[in-house]
Formats: sequence, structure tokens, C-alpha cells
Amino acid sequence: MNTKIKSNASSVTFENVTKIYGGTVKAVDRVSLTIEAGTLVTLLGPSGCGKTTTLRMIAGLEMVSEGRILIGDQDVTKLPATDRDVSMVFQSYALFPHMTVGENVSYGLKLSGLSKTDTKDKMMAGLELVGLKGYDARLPSELSGGQQQRVAVARALVLEPQVLLFDEPLSNLDAKLRRQVREEIREIQQNLGLTVVYVTHDQEEALAVSDRIIVMRNAEIAQSGTPRDLYDRPADAFVADFIGEANLLPCTISKVEDEIAEVNIGSIDLKLAARGLGVGSARLAVRPGRITLSAKKLSHSIPVKLVKATYVGNHMEYLVESEFADIFVVSTEMNAELPVGDTVYLKFREPGPVLLPKE
Repeated sequence: MNTKIKSNASSVTFENVTKIYGGTVKAVDRVSLTIEAGTLVTLLGPSGCGKTTTLRMIAGLEMVSEGRILIGDQDVTKLPATDRDVSMVFQSYALFPHMTVGENVSYGLKLSGLSKTDTKDKMMAGLELVGLKGYDARLPSELSGGQQQRVAVARALVLEPQVLLFDEPLSNLDAKLRRQVREEIREIQQNLGLTVVYVTHDQEEALAVSDRIIVMRNAEIAQSGTPRDLYDRPADAFVADFIGEANLLPCTISKVEDEIAEVNIGSIDLKLAARGLGVGSARLAVRPGRITLSAKKLSHSIPVKLVKATYVGNHMEYLVESEFADIFVVSTEMNAELPVGDTVYLKFREPGPVLLPKE
């Protein structure tokens, strides 16, 4: 790690922040959150949920209608973007095509009044940090999409902001490059201890890079937690289905004791965390990869009909039909062929199903 680029990481706090457009449309509705200094937090959600507006309010590109925003201990609610110590990496990269890579990275430093020597040193350090040492004389048009994205990251890093913002940074890259660049961003963030707020609609990307994920829906926070919290203990059906895929299955709770529910689904009984539910009808969320299918009957298994089998290279995808719902299954077991049309046996793995709290 090059020590010429340092971290000035600060926390970000929203206190009942609302953003209203046109007097009536709430893009963000009474959102309160804290992003700890030195962490990477992802705002995740479908289009129109308010995640990008939230990011732009941190940057000062959108002004708050109600509430307060603090960066560190400073109230920045009414400060323009130019007076906030934040840097933003845009989806489009926003590089100047007529400037070299070095000039692009140096642009903000020159405006800050740094000496020519210090500006060049920081520019070179920034390029080295993103793996582009020796590229300073090239034009953006001579770089690949992934390299252009790294230039945009270097340009933001050299300003040593309190908060670094990413707005859908990988959406213009192909799948292989997306994996590579997201790993690089995560490594830089951890090495420098940066505060990063990252916006994406890609669930896998969010799970891969984040210390914490804030899932947004209809201008509000649906759930906030670590990637594992959200994946294993979704707050509701929306989060269960949005963070990875989930089968949402009807079930019946027959008894609750010491916060453990006895749950009936099909021909089997399960004991699961009750999550505040009582006796009666309920729903389970079950991840497709946490289900076993077998041609032979297993203990505590449910007979189902295999209606579709799809080979997708490194795993199989199955659709099975049960008496209570169709169920999607992902299996890495490639050797045992299960014939379509046959009765097979479905068993939930551990950890497997989770009860969904009432919405």
C-alpha cells in the first residue's frame, strides 16, 4: 500500500431525512441511518427506491427537504457539494476525453492549490494504488472500460475525502470485469480504511463488497444489516426475494414455546426460530441452494414431482412441484441425474428455512 494516499474517513449520519420533489413526490421518506467511519456500506434496492437520491444528498448534489445530514460531527445539511469533503465515482466515469490519464487524476488536486510536485506525487501514488502505474500519459480512449473505471477511482482517492461515494460503478462492465473491479475497490477500501457508500441494484455485488447493506424500498429502509444477516434472516418477503433468490412457501405453526415454533410444511415438521410469530398460518423463506433433492427417500423429506432440469455449467437448476407450491432448487451435484417427470424427495438443509415475520 502506498502511504502517500491516506484516509480521512468520517462517519455519515442521517436524522429523519426526507427528500420531496415537486412538492408531493417523496423520493426519500424519514430515513435515519449511521454509516460508521472506515466501513463500506451499500445502498441496495430496485429502481426508484431512493438509493441514488440518498447518495446524492450525501454528496450535496441534492438538498434535503427535511431532517439533517452529518459527516463526522459537522452538520452539512445546507452545505453545497463544493464545501463537502466527499468524492464521487459516477456510473459513466466522467473522464475528460482530451486529457491524459495523469491529467484526469490530477484535476481535482490542481484546483485544491497543491504544488506541482505534490500534485504529481499524489497522482502517481493514486495510479499505483489502482494498478495503473505507467499509464499516466495515455488518453482515456486508449483504455479498456475496467481501466477507465480505475482511473475514476484514482481521481477520487487522491483527494483523500472523508467519504467516497460510488454510484452504480460497475454497471458498464461485463461480468468477469465486474468481479475483478469490485474486489479491487474492496481491497483499497480495507487497506486505506475508507468510508465508502456504494449504490447498486446488483444483489451479488452488494453481498460481495459490503460490511453492511441497507435495503431500500419505496423511499424507506426495509432492512439494514450485515450480508449474512440479510441473507439468513430477512425481515420480510421483499428482502428475502431481493437479497438472492428465495422460495416463499406456505406453512402452519402448530405450537410456540421459548421462542421456538413447531412448523408443519407438507408431510414434515420443523423446529424454527419463531421470530415473533404465534400459532396459525405463516410463510417460510427457503434459499434454492439450501435444498437437497434425491431419487431415494430421505428422512424428513417431502415427495415432489421434478418438472424441469436445466444444466448451467457449474450447477443444476431444478423446478419441482409439491402439493403446496412449486419450488426452485439449485444443486452443485452434477453426477446424479434426476429424470424429469419422476417423483423425487426434497429435504431442507441446515441452516435452511426461516419463518418470515408478519408484514
